[in-house]
Amino acid sequence: MAVIVPAYGVAHLVGEALESLQAQSMGDWECVVVDDGAPDDVAGAISPFLGDSRITLLQTDNAGVSTARNRAIAMTTAPLVALLDGDDIFRPDYLAETCDALEADSEARLVTVNARIFGAVRQERNCFASRQGKGDGVRGTLADVLDRSFGVYIGSTFRRADFDAVGGFDTSMTHAEDFDLWVRLMLLGGHALYIDKVLGDYRVRGASASASELKMLKGNIRTFEKALEALPENAPEADAARAMIAENARELRFGLAADRIISGDRKALADLRANAAPELGRVWQVYFALWSLAPALAGPMLAFRRRRNARGAGVSETEPRIDSRAVPA
Repeated sequence: MAVIVPAYGVAHLVGEALESLQAQSMGDWECVVVDDGAPDDVAGAISPFLGDSRITLLQTDNAGVSTARNRAIAMTTAPLVALLDGDDIFRPDYLAETCDALEADSEARLVTVNARIFGAVRQERNCFASRQGKGDGVRGTLADVLDRSFGVYIGSTFRRADFDAVGGFDTSMTHAEDFDLWVRLMLLGGHALYIDKVLGDYRVRGASASASELKMLKGNIRTFEKALEALPENAPEADAARAMIAENARELRFGLAADRIISGDRKALADLRANAAPELGRVWQVYFALWSLAPALAGPMLAFRRRRNARGAGVSETEPRIDSRAVPA
């Protein structure tokens, strides 16, 4: 098993990631830590770990996380590849269980797991709280991955041969590059696997800027567009991709309208309402009623919600997110 650890900007945390790797119940692995022009001292942070012959440091120029991962994977030889971001953690049985799952199922394109979300969140929780996909909860189809009913955690494992077949990470993508890879792997045929155990820990570090969220939506849309280009026009998966393009475009318009309102453009309230989710919750209904009477309140209230409900923060069913959808904590 090859484990790829991008460490840009997380020199103070990467030691925890490597300690979790050394604590694996399966000891047959190789690891490449990537320092792609990081502003902090990644080399110094991992120097205590380089006595372990399984761990290698790759130092390169900064060309984005997709290029960094591609370069690191090219340095390894194992038939399976696992992704471990430098600020995240593997539980002790992660490698053993994902390796066994892929080796037992030749039709699996990737295997993903549940993970604890921790760090800069109001309440720790798991990545996946409901049944995965529309089938048996273990296997996900391409359509399931496209419509996000089957979620794929970033710390997932896949086959090197499949990775090479799809050309690795798309270096032209700056956001949603991992989702794009999962979709392209699924386009090879077969299914995704889900291990219903918490085998990882995903760390949230502070609030995500609005611009990053909007770029993520644009990255999602590009992923769906690329899937459409690869699928027959009448394929049911193509219908799923088209539906997700429409949904992400609506969310993007909603986010852009919120940006305009926060910047002082009260006329954007009409666009915000027009692009709110169809299942508009009661709290949003109250907000819109209030803003119709006092539009000056919309900007400060949206700015407050955006800060509080940054990506990864827990929200309750009655608290609206900035994308207008209420989700369980």
